[in-house]
Amino acid sequence: MVQQIYSQTFEIKSPNKNIRLQVVVNGEISWSASLNENVIIKEARIGMNFSSGQDFGTNSQVKRHSIKEYSSIITPVIPHKDAVIKDEFVQLTLTFKGKYQLKFRAYNDGVAYQFADESTSDKNVMEEKMSLTFPEGARSFFPKENKMYSHNERLYLKKSLVEIASDEFCSLPVVFTTDNAKVLFTETALHDYPGMFVKGNGSTTMDAIHPKFVLEIDTKKKQDRHQTITKEADYIAKVSGSRDYPWRVFMISDDDRTFVESNLTFQLSKPLAIKNTEWIKPGKVAWDWYNANNIYGVDFKSGLNTATYKYYIDFASSNNIEYVILDEGWTKSTTKILDFNPDIDVPELIRYGKEKNVEIILWVLWKPLDANLVQILETYKSWGAKGIKVDFMQRNDQYMVNSYEKIAKECARLELLVDFHGSFKPSGLRRVYPNVVNYEGVKGSENNKFSKSITPEHNVTIPFIRMAAGPMDYTPGAMINRQDADFQINFERPMSLGTRAHQVAMYVVYEAPLQMLCDSPSIYYKEQETVNFISQIPTIWDETIVLHGAIGDYIAVARRKGSKWYIGAMTDWTSRKLELDLSFLKEGNFKMEVFRDGKNANRFAEDYKIDIIEVNKDSKITAEMSAGGGWAAIISIKDINK
Repeated sequence: MVQQIYSQTFEIKSPNKNIRLQVVVNGEISWSASLNENVIIKEARIGMNFSSGQDFGTNSQVKRHSIKEYSSIITPVIPHKDAVIKDEFVQLTLTFKGKYQLKFRAYNDGVAYQFADESTSDKNVMEEKMSLTFPEGARSFFPKENKMYSHNERLYLKKSLVEIASDEFCSLPVVFTTDNAKVLFTETALHDYPGMFVKGNGSTTMDAIHPKFVLEIDTKKKQDRHQTITKEADYIAKVSGSRDYPWRVFMISDDDRTFVESNLTFQLSKPLAIKNTEWIKPGKVAWDWYNANNIYGVDFKSGLNTATYKYYIDFASSNNIEYVILDEGWTKSTTKILDFNPDIDVPELIRYGKEKNVEIILWVLWKPLDANLVQILETYKSWGAKGIKVDFMQRNDQYMVNSYEKIAKECARLELLVDFHGSFKPSGLRRVYPNVVNYEGVKGSENNKFSKSITPEHNVTIPFIRMAAGPMDYTPGAMINRQDADFQINFERPMSLGTRAHQVAMYVVYEAPLQMLCDSPSIYYKEQETVNFISQIPTIWDETIVLHGAIGDYIAVARRKGSKWYIGAMTDWTSRKLELDLSFLKEGNFKMEVFRDGKNANRFAEDYKIDIIEVNKDSKITAEMSAGGGWAAIISIKDINK
């Protein structure tokens, strides 16, 4: 007897009614989304296949459904952009025959869905299916990958979807553009499961793909940071018992500013897993690797030695910078990481730092750390280190995703901060373990040492795409600044493309609770006026308002910490004037300290000017920026004369 499958349709709308999500179940599961009655996601077909034969999205039948409205307040332990987040959404829950659920949520700034398995059996996930079809003419900002074994540090290629072949794929997050709105797609609540990529097929449809479960690694090759995967399974994950799968997140807006203001990836993350969080202290870092430990004007030979790092600590202490990182070179070797370079007395540096109110964070390769996690972390803790910077993971298969969480959990037990460098994008772990204070997974300023790819256009692209997933370890603060015609690649003395004010504005625009100052302390001492401005800017925020924004063109962000407001504006290679409406201020008069491009910044990128003016909530200020330029402001005390 042939079983008859009836088509069922369900619909929910966002709290403000602007986004409509429609789900159709007719054996298969598909959904679509519109904004202001314009179709943005034409069709998304979704499902999961298992080794047990229990498939989601095949011969599916809904047993029951519910639609509920939710509204609550989230107060993050480490507020990346807002100290108070209003979590308001409408949820459709579909319960299927076959012991699984599918949850859909409609928010004012997007939609999301999540599969939940109610069975208790052990099985393998063979495939997760997701085919996204967009309207004709859809384009993308495509972070193309060459392979899944990757740092996920990409440029965003502007490509029509029909130009993306079936052998081309990208990491997340990725932005798709239609005639009426944009969609930013990423994932969160990623636990015990591989990360997702999406590939093209020469049409307006994009398909999900995942790295396979890793069975064997070549251990004969004596590589300190790279791995050769020699055997993969035919499945993507091993799963056991009932569980939730990651949230698939789609920010939808016809205003690019939404992607910077949105907290969706945080809202959909799992809740806090640790009780004591008072020890987690965000802050700035004096960082050594970018500037190759190049200090000068001292009576000792600079390099990987105790005297050089004491110089970094002195600089940090004199400028209220909370941390110094000891990057590659402090260990006895890159694989012998329980002992230190004989020229670097790490316990003495930690002692000296504490005396100067500066904490030490230790860089470490993932491979040797993974091989002996507990002993290594306990050793670093016993020395008095405050955290670790883990580098060269380069994978996001199930084992690696689990390793991130294992590291975060163990570091939380020992009260150690974690900065994941050489990593995939943030995917929800920072809410569960807020000691995870930063992620790389971004093509950042370190590339200035060996390429010309970090352009002002790139710098005003990443806040709208990569930063929507979470904080990013871009490492700003370059003091050797050049316009395009004057730029030269120099590994030992790197320079940045764009103006000095462009770099300074990054400290407001870029979210990073652990934020770097990448250049040499010797250069910073000569640029003390710039350092004095940067050192006033916090790394976490109580409120964020995006004043202007267009992906790849320009951005202006206002952020509040306590009673002070901070504004950062950046442009691509086009000089611009942006009018800034200060109506977000309270009543009264305020002092605004402005760091802006100098009159000759178009020719000499290091040219800047600092102004102090009086403003109030009725003020409208023009941020004038040179090519590759920037503009920053600190708005503080009411009495201009104080």
